[in-house]
Amino acid sequence: MMPALNQAHTYQKRRGEIETYFDRTAMAAWEKLTSNAPVSGIRATVRAGRDEMRNTLLSWLPENLHGMRLLDAGCGTGALALAAASRGAEVIAVDLSPQLVKLAAQRTANHPAASRISFHAGDMLDPEFGRFDYVVAMDSIIHYRPEDTFSAIAQLAARCDRAMLFTFAPRTPLLSTALAVGKILPRGNRSPAIVPQSEASLRERFNIGRSRKISSGFYTSQAMELLP
Repeated sequence: MMPALNQAHTYQKRRGEIETYFDRTAMAAWEKLTSNAPVSGIRATVRAGRDEMRNTLLSWLPENLHGMRLLDAGCGTGALALAAASRGAEVIAVDLSPQLVKLAAQRTANHPAASRISFHAGDMLDPEFGRFDYVVAMDSIIHYRPEDTFSAIAQLAARCDRAMLFTFAPRTPLLSTALAVGKILPRGNRSPAIVPQSEASLRERFNIGRSRKISSGFYTSQAMELLP
């Protein structure tokens, strides 16, 4: 029992750090990054990479999602949740940051598909949300250590009937260099460190279908499709 208890502790500890970062430190920057407002060159590459990643994940979902439930695990400001709802899905959109959830609800409130989205501030792993046809976790598990990442994916996949789509930070020389520089030059307003994962380890543990890595300046992330 001890390893499981320790794993739950490390997950909750990291989850608290991420929530604190977004709610107390990064909210203004994140609100601007996910809008159409002008941003610096570095942040522009991150915005472009995130847009491309979101479009990739959406392209792996059916165009017609009527009658299906979808979990947006780590919904952020709600862009993917809104796109899925626009295709007819009943979306449960969850994020650990109450401030991000509030912003997402505000941004989507006047859209015709808004009534099909239910926003929640909380843990994406909460079993009370029920079962889903699809689960999408875009850049929401990139801050967790491998053991916690594998556990989170397994828990979400267990409640998914069709496919789970998720992203992770792949181990690349560029990302390793960026992380090393970040450790040398720490800053109090930095987000919790990204933890690179082994693609081979993920493939060993899960039934992986499609996969695509996206690199855009300072944004590097890899999408995977986990099949039942």
